Amino acid sequence: MAAELRVSRSEQSLSGGSSGGAWATARWCAGKGWPVHPLAAGRKTPAGNCAACRAPGHTRDGCTCAREGRWCHGFRAATLDQGRIDSWWGSGAGAGLGVGVSCGPAGLVVIDVDAHAQELPERARLLPGIPIAETVDLTGLASGFHTLALLAALRGRPNPVHDDSTLRVRTPSGGLHLWYRAHPGHRWQCSAGSSSGRALAWQVDVRAHGGYIVAPGTRTPQGSYTPVGATREPALLPDWLAAELERTGHLAPARQKPPYGSVPPPRARIAVAAAGGGQGAASRALGRVLADVASCAALPTGAAFSEKLNRAAYTAGGLVAAGHLTRDEAEFTLTELAADVRPGQERRCAAIIRSGLLAGERRPLALGGRP
Repeated sequence: MAAELRVSRSEQSLSGGSSGGAWATARWCAGKGWPVHPLAAGRKTPAGNCAACRAPGHTRDGCTCAREGRWCHGFRAATLDQGRIDSWWGSGAGAGLGVGVSCGPAGLVVIDVDAHAQELPERARLLPGIPIAETVDLTGLASGFHTLALLAALRGRPNPVHDDSTLRVRTPSGGLHLWYRAHPGHRWQCSAGSSSGRALAWQVDVRAHGGYIVAPGTRTPQGSYTPVGATREPALLPDWLAAELERTGHLAPARQKPPYGSVPPPRARIAVAAAGGGQGAASRALGRVLADVASCAALPTGAAFSEKLNRAAYTAGGLVAAGHLTRDEAEFTLTELAADVRPGQERRCAAIIRSGLLAGERRPLALGGRP
């Protein structure tokens, strides 16, 4: 098994390295619906936070930097807004910045194949969940190229490294990024190939919800992230790889409906309230704040999402305390809507919802306002 791919001079690549090249790359990615954020000059890590966001005790919850045009908090600042992209990469302040893509909101799952010089781990960690007998000679296995090829061979499938139907990007360290589109309704989670917990294979990382990937064309002092072959579009994640990701715990658990029965979907509830219907003043009060949250979907950043979600949770908490709806119904409705508006931010949204509900439940909401 070859430990690397050879890239010919004739292979097409995206430009990168200068601020102009990165700017073009960022616009290209955003044009495909992939939210982008700046990477630190010459590095593959997100650009640093502002001084206020670096202060001890600061968290991104309620932070106003995104709507004020700053790139704080890494991939959580990713945007599709061309005006913001122009201000980040098209100005003097953007000189040397690279481009990162937030995988979850982009609907991407990227298989990151590494070729690091590391000692081979114990057999159980080469392909988690797949035993490899002691009688099998492992001489020559040295990288993620080998473990991914081994997994494909065991399943009787083509090696994804050679999948020329999808976007593949050579990394400066000799690795390879295999870009795929996630199946609709699937929310894949990130992992590191060296993890003792969730992992697909040794030296094979997974970039999905809660993570980012370096955009093709980005350049670092070690080299550039260069597309391999002519394909520039991610293919749909192969079914067999999706099955392997599910087997290894990469599929986020589905949100369960509460036991009290069917709850109207948030969008339906909002539409009814906006039309003046629903079950009286309580439904209209909830519908108004839910509509504010739903409006944030039009802007990936800078829409005061945290504040609006907190306000909606506070209102819902007051309605729960006043007996107008149940706690389970309120939490489920808010969680479903937040997941639609800000996919991949479940933990952050859950904290906002929990805090807002608790605060609202301390002050029952009378139909004419707070008592």
